[in-house]
Amino acid sequence: MIYEMRIYRCVPGRLPALLKRFETATLKIWEKHGIRQAGFFTTLIGESSQALTYFLAWESLAEREKKWGAFVTDPDWLEARAKSEADGQIVGNIVSQLLTPTAFSAVK
Repeated sequence: MIYEMRIYRCVPGRLPALLKRFETATLKIWEKHGIRQAGFFTTLIGESSQALTYFLAWESLAEREKKWGAFVTDPDWLEARAKSEADGQIVGNIVSQLLTPTAFSAVK
């Protein structure tokens, strides 16, 4: 199993718009493409309270390439993203890391 950690650093004040987009649109489109989320988190204490961190679970890099590629070009996603950004940009930058569990990890 491969886990992808993604951190979205929002433009100040735009985290609620990002959370709404995930809750009302993105997750449904992920479901259509078979993308599995492994948790969503906002920052309670840390560098910024304007960040969303989440994890995706992948069987392989090939699965990620196929499913993520289909998602980012999906017309429903492109429309949802454009609609959610009608009032301005939401995300300032995105950090993504692909992680593999260690032999002693509780998560495999």
